[in-house]
Amino acid sequence: MQAQEIEIKGIKNGILIELKDGEWEDQKDALLSHIDDNLAFFKSARIVLDVGDRSLKSPDLSGLRNTLSDRDVKLKAVLSTSLVTERASQDLGLEIKLDESSPEPEKSSINSMLDGDEAVFLHRTLRSGHKVKYQGHIVVLGDVNPGAELIAGGNIIIWGRLRGVAHAGAGGDTSAVVCSLDLSPTQLRISDKISVSPPRKGKPHPEIAFLEDGQVTARDWAAGK
Repeated sequence: MQAQEIEIKGIKNGILIELKDGEWEDQKDALLSHIDDNLAFFKSARIVLDVGDRSLKSPDLSGLRNTLSDRDVKLKAVLSTSLVTERASQDLGLEIKLDESSPEPEKSSINSMLDGDEAVFLHRTLRSGHKVKYQGHIVVLGDVNPGAELIAGGNIIIWGRLRGVAHAGAGGDTSAVVCSLDLSPTQLRISDKISVSPPRKGKPHPEIAFLEDGQVTARDWAAGK
């Protein structure tokens, strides 16, 4: 599994990772290698692992859980269509489905743009190969580097530099915005409109991007929309 094939989705109180097709040992080793390369991102994370239809036994899962624990990463749940894997997960005290009753994520009052909606907060830098999807808002306290991708149903707010790909309003919300202290994306999308950032002139400064007359427009963040 190549780093760029690892899809990370923000969920309530954790991170969902889906393993691709392939041998379990190969996929496990690739996952651990990816975590080792991005320890700052995964530190203290709670992972929900979707293993598809793989039939895994307790030693397989307990070995992975212990290895993740050594890296300060908690295996919270294992999702699978295999009854063998489900039983093994339950024997180890792991959850076997997403917890829809989890407490609502924190709300942010940044310019009142997140009021009333769910948001996932990532206090880390996103590097090449990271892909984060969330149905609500995404808030990043860190940089989004080239090769990283954010997809949000709502707004995207980055307290850092945006140099990767950001797609706000992915479900068709034309009122969504993208804010960053340094707005220099590889590609920026709001709803179904796409913009590629031209070479920056002058010093970086906070900007907010939004749709105006059907086009992606950016202004100084302090000035507001």
